[in-house]
Amino acid sequence: MFFLELVLIGTTLLCRGLGLLGLTFFTAWQNCTSVAFALMLVMTATTHFTATRYELTRMVPSFLPFPQALVTLTGIFEFLGAFGLLFPLTRNITGWCLILLLLVMFPANVKAAREQLPLRGKTATPLWLRIPMQLLIIGYALIAALPVFNP
Repeated sequence: MFFLELVLIGTTLLCRGLGLLGLTFFTAWQNCTSVAFALMLVMTATTHFTATRYELTRMVPSFLPFPQALVTLTGIFEFLGAFGLLFPLTRNITGWCLILLLLVMFPANVKAAREQLPLRGKTATPLWLRIPMQLLIIGYALIAALPVFNP
């Protein structure tokens, strides 16, 4: 899981560096964080359509019906979210939708941590670490959602 956070922060800083070099799109932090978040979402969404999808299906809480369909649907939502983050006109609503998606998907992360379900050969991130990581990701969605970050 740390890899995704490194991608998120590293891409943000790389984009900001491009802004300092004169690429005007990347002079705004919101553009940098949105591009980084979009990249991370494409990476996570892709796993919903590979062999990893079966591991993700096991993470779906048992009270929810059609776990494979839910994994597919959340993957589609992540791809749509990545696309929506790239455009200032859709960024705000996309940010709020992604916050909702992250909150809805959090019980799957809790289940994975409690049951120590493996993902790509590694045990799930423990909750004491997963919660701050989730807050970081929600923070990125909040930056996209709030107009104050979009001058």
